[in-house]
Amino acid sequence: MVSTFGSLATAYSGLAAARAGIDVTGQNIANAGTAGYTRQRVTQNSIPATQTGFMRGTAALAGQGVSVDGIARLASLTLDVGVRVAAGSSAYADARATALSALETGLHEPGKDGLSAKLDAFWSSWSELASHPDDPGAASAVLGAAGTVAAALAAGSKSVDAQWSSVRGTAAGQVTQLNDAAKQVADLNGRIRTALASGGNANELLDQRDQLTEQIATLAGGTTRTNADGTVDVLLGGNPLVQGTDARAVALGGGERLADGAAVTLTWTSGTAGAVSLSGGSIGGALAVLAPANANGTGGALAQAAASYDAVATQLAATVNAVHATGTTPAGTTGTAFFALAAGVPAAQGLSVVPTDGSGLATRNAAGQLDDSFADALSRLGTGPGAADTTWATFVAGVGTASRSAATESTLTGLALTNARTQQQSSAGVDLDEENVNLLSYQHAYQGAARVLTAVDEMLDTIINRVGLVGRG
Repeated sequence: MVSTFGSLATAYSGLAAARAGIDVTGQNIANAGTAGYTRQRVTQNSIPATQTGFMRGTAALAGQGVSVDGIARLASLTLDVGVRVAAGSSAYADARATALSALETGLHEPGKDGLSAKLDAFWSSWSELASHPDDPGAASAVLGAAGTVAAALAAGSKSVDAQWSSVRGTAAGQVTQLNDAAKQVADLNGRIRTALASGGNANELLDQRDQLTEQIATLAGGTTRTNADGTVDVLLGGNPLVQGTDARAVALGGGERLADGAAVTLTWTSGTAGAVSLSGGSIGGALAVLAPANANGTGGALAQAAASYDAVATQLAATVNAVHATGTTPAGTTGTAFFALAAGVPAAQGLSVVPTDGSGLATRNAAGQLDDSFADALSRLGTGPGAADTTWATFVAGVGTASRSAATESTLTGLALTNARTQQQSSAGVDLDEENVNLLSYQHAYQGAARVLTAVDEMLDTIINRVGLVGRG
């Protein structure tokens, strides 16, 4: 009789285990489209038979059913690490590719709106003036073309300046996101540690934390270290951004404007002072783009672009002024400059045309006679190794090459991230076909356990109510 009543408990354990499986499988199906959700499985084990003191011999003993030991989260630490590394690399490459693409687009090269076309028109206007040195219309064309070149250089330089400020502003916003994510990870660490210590289920909290650590990797790269108590530490450059339930903050410092010429840095705001070393992420990509220019041309893309605009403006002013100063204006003035550079501003933004009309152009010789040799010499300044056109063409080619290289890197790192996520999803993602099969299996298990329970109930009813006469009145 004892073992018969025990069969009720055995059947009930089967019902409970099957019900738990149905619930978890239903949860998986319901969250198949939920971002960051990791599929779960009920972990079960058979309960072995208990051999009492009066049981002897080697007869097989019936088990006591099945136990639900927990709900496993089917995540892979190795695949999760791969996704975070790929996310950091992809975000870094995307940040550089986006900035370089915008820079290249702003050059308008090749095309009628590019500086090259405007320089060509400027040199052609001098050639026309050389053919008609006494034509007021040709003189006006030279001044108009010169003003267009100066305006194009100023507009291009200001565009780079605005892009630099925009990238810095975006990076500042991303730093705020990074600090917020770090605080949330620290908070989740505490909640997960408490849940696990009390024997509870922390699977949903772990999903939330994994999404945040991936967000941190996308923003700043770094690594994650898992601790025995269920918490994780997030490290940037080997230093902890999150350690247990404590989160540190970072801030953007350094140059506020492109003209400052200072590096933009990410620094710790508490604990050990100093710059944060980033191995990737969109913030790392932004800092690379915002880096100051250097003499060998390997500095930040935007600062190098601004320096190139200034170099073209300075070179243009120097070469044109050198030739123009050798001629004489109709007013009899010799040694006059054609271009001027304003002090206190970048050369490209401070370039201006000195003559206001044809009387300020050097079209005569020392004797006051019309002389086309000066205008002719000026028309040929657009060619040669020392020409501003050559400097500009070299800069444009360099930006184009860098932009294509960055775009290729962005594509490759994006493919690597897609592949890493595909592998992660193959392990942690919900497969509806598989879940439907599991659901059917658990449903049949539930029905089987219910049949066993019914059979035991009928057997007990027969034994108690229909066998023998003891107990009947």
